[in-house]
Amino acid sequence: MGANAEDYQAVVSAPGFCLGVCCDELAIEHISFLAPRPEVAPQNALAEAAARQLCAYLADAEFPFSLPLRPSGTLFQRRVWQQIAAIPLHQTRSYGEVAAALHNAPRAVGQACAANPFPVVVPCHRVLAKGGGLGGFARQRDGLLLDVKRWLLAHEGC
Repeated sequence: MGANAEDYQAVVSAPGFCLGVCCDELAIEHISFLAPRPEVAPQNALAEAAARQLCAYLADAEFPFSLPLRPSGTLFQRRVWQQIAAIPLHQTRSYGEVAAALHNAPRAVGQACAANPFPVVVPCHRVLAKGGGLGGFARQRDGLLLDVKRWLLAHEGC
């Protein structure tokens, strides 16, 4: 969950949580879920665009993101994130379904989801446990992050 306000180029308030944006002028490095805190005004043009797009999504789940994301992670993680990014709005997949598409194990998919540096933009919240249970979220099994996952799924009408 995130560090100090000065570690983010923008912090956006959401219902019950915040989103911290780390970026330079060229690409988003990562987005973090944060406990509620004061917003941080965008520190550069890309942080301003990210804050604007995150606010637009929070107001309307249909809003499409168009942010430059800095590639990170292993080849397998990037493959999982591509699968997750392809899950249509208003739909979910199980860890097993994503794993089957990649010919891999659900646990490995879960670990890659937990390492997703671009939550909300790459909607790892749309991946659920077998049978429709929430599963984990960002390496957590309860608390704020599961509340965030519930909110995001409800916001998207899942």
